Amino acid sequence: MKSVDIVEAPPGHTGSGFFATSFDEVIGIARSNSLWPLPFATSCCGIEFMATMGSHYDIARFGSERPSFSPRQADLLMVMGTIAKKMAPILKQVYIQMAEPRWVLAMGACASSGGIFDSYPVLQGIDRIMPVDVYVPGCPPRPEQVLEGLMQVQELARNESLRRRNSEQYTELMASYNIQ
Repeated sequence: MKSVDIVEAPPGHTGSGFFATSFDEVIGIARSNSLWPLPFATSCCGIEFMATMGSHYDIARFGSERPSFSPRQADLLMVMGTIAKKMAPILKQVYIQMAEPRWVLAMGACASSGGIFDSYPVLQGIDRIMPVDVYVPGCPPRPEQVLEGLMQVQELARNESLRRRNSEQYTELMASYNIQ
């Protein structure tokens, strides 16, 4: 049986009895391997997410085995399924209540673009009310695609600077969505 490293060591300096690296690298590794998703499931995509949580696909391998149903304890909002325009303000409020840093994953065609429901009561993509970090395509997407989307969010979390959320560009992005 071969040994497998769980997480690769970040670039740094090694000496006799010590290892030094940047604070950004350590925080990035910690954030990316302990994402707490808040599932906001409204339709068929929610069933695929449930399959992803099951033992066959085991989302726990990625440090996301603890779904949080409180926005104040979550850092990854996973929006799955059709979002009605009446639901949009509630979804936006959930996003605003999440602590920084926070990421958003739009799962499925409906959350990404309204899907087959090109009608007045359906929001044509959640990117109309909040910034989206990763889109997972499909109707509904397979659990493998959900895991790939989660790995993309992990990569974003791992490489994000600690100061990015304080930048002028980030402030302008939030202002464009009327989020303070």
